[in-house]
Amino acid sequence: MGDNMFHKQIDKKIKIVLIIIFFLFIVIICKVGYIQLFQYKKLNKLASDLWSRNLPIEANRGKIYDRNGVVLADNLTTTSLVLIPNQIKDKDRVSQDLANILGVTKEEMDKHVKKSTSIERVHPEGRRLSYEIADKINSLNYDGVYLVKESKRFYPNQSYLSHVLGFVGIDNQGLSGLELEYDEYLKGESGAIKYFSDAKGNRLEMSEVYQKPQDGMNMMLTIDYNIQTSIERELDNVVEKYNPEQALVLAMNPNTGEILGMSSRPTFDPNNYQNYSLEETSRNLPIWATYEPGSTFKIITLASALNEGKVDLKEEHFHDGGSVNVEGARIKCWKAGGHGSQTFMQVVQNSCNPGFVELGQRLGKDTLFGYINKFGFGKKTGVDLNGESTGIMFPMDRVGPVELATTAFGQGVSVTPIQQVVAVSAAINGGKLVTPYIVKGFMEPETNTIIEERTPQIKSEVITEETSALVREALENVVSLGTGRNAYIDGYRVGGKTGTAQKVQNGRYLVGNYIVSFISFLPADDPEIVLYVAVDNPKGVTQYGGTVHALLSENKDKPLFYKGLRHILKRF
Repeated sequence: MGDNMFHKQIDKKIKIVLIIIFFLFIVIICKVGYIQLFQYKKLNKLASDLWSRNLPIEANRGKIYDRNGVVLADNLTTTSLVLIPNQIKDKDRVSQDLANILGVTKEEMDKHVKKSTSIERVHPEGRRLSYEIADKINSLNYDGVYLVKESKRFYPNQSYLSHVLGFVGIDNQGLSGLELEYDEYLKGESGAIKYFSDAKGNRLEMSEVYQKPQDGMNMMLTIDYNIQTSIERELDNVVEKYNPEQALVLAMNPNTGEILGMSSRPTFDPNNYQNYSLEETSRNLPIWATYEPGSTFKIITLASALNEGKVDLKEEHFHDGGSVNVEGARIKCWKAGGHGSQTFMQVVQNSCNPGFVELGQRLGKDTLFGYINKFGFGKKTGVDLNGESTGIMFPMDRVGPVELATTAFGQGVSVTPIQQVVAVSAAINGGKLVTPYIVKGFMEPETNTIIEERTPQIKSEVITEETSALVREALENVVSLGTGRNAYIDGYRVGGKTGTAQKVQNGRYLVGNYIVSFISFLPADDPEIVLYVAVDNPKGVTQYGGTVHALLSENKDKPLFYKGLRHILKRF
């Protein structure tokens, strides 16, 4: 009886153990099945990461072209030094030899060669190596020492369009200009050569895996290479002849907002951006600089008054006695004694301040400043470049009779060059306020097939076509008969307006320190290009009556700037 009880207890325990083993076996099978079915890829990748290594292959950055396919930003193929420390057998010898070739101390190279890491990129001394240095390293034939392909940004025209294009850093990332603004489009995706090693980092005799890099998208600009080349050349001429503090030029299609050319001085070479200050590399003056526009702003007052029916240019007369008194402030005409009796068409031709004060008063502050707002002043134009300024307008509660009068002829307000170009474009193109842009589209890198293209954007209708036609006629007369006649070229219909603005510092006007400017368009009857030139404090220039004689003419009948741009004029 006792034996039976004992055997029964033993049998019971054996069954329990068997059941536990059975369930453990089931759990193990389920776990293995789960791993095989659901976690295989993840665990295989983790295991692969333990014994695989990647030698990076940098993607080519997308090229930048002008509107006709001229390359403005390209790439050079270079090599860089990468180490696999565990594969290096004689670390001291390798470190010394590499230090001698790269021109650094052995101690500096030891930090790379003896570093406890699976892969070490030698930075910065081993980046973007010359062919000569790369060949010396390659001839050493050391284990664990590799040279990998890298792409280096190259600007074939040096300082040409530098502030617009911007530049990239040593890791090929955009740091300024279009390179920064469109970095995601341009940078591409790097590839790699994958090889396999044991736990100690020794390379295994297994086939390598090549992961091809994906080059960045190519980008086409609205810039015209011929126009830009003339702009760069003539800015150099202006700097050499007049030694200004700054100078800039902006050219745009008034009907579409496409920027055809843009540059400024001082400039820099983006191939060697490290040699320049942040101020020199970051300030794209045509969109960043703000200053009083002077007489070029009179175009806005003129267009506003015409659109409101406040003046008849050809029939109505105005008497200019040399000055006008506004609330005790005496506002002078640039011509001593004034112009006497003249039509308002002649007021425009002569750039007569008292005449424009009269137009401003007829409009009143609400109407004039309403038009100033409609023409886009006081806010960004929306150009696809970083660093755009907004300018400064009088707060309406601070606009009295004097502020109204000075604003009418371009004093007391602060605007950017691109705001002026966009506003004048609206005044002459039939009344359309367009959004300026410089990126025309993006192309697939291998075939250059356009995959994204931008089209003109019209924000609003500011004035009527009839008003715009009168503005074009008046500004053509300025060039043929008035203060802009130094820009007249026989055989071309050019309209434009000169400007001379006294500079302000710490709330006070500087004596003998001016920004002289000229905004023009052609053909005058059907404009296809607007060109704005501004020069900050040119030396040896005579400013009076809005005329900039020394800037616009080498001699009495040959315009300096337009002489250099003659082939541009022939395009239209």
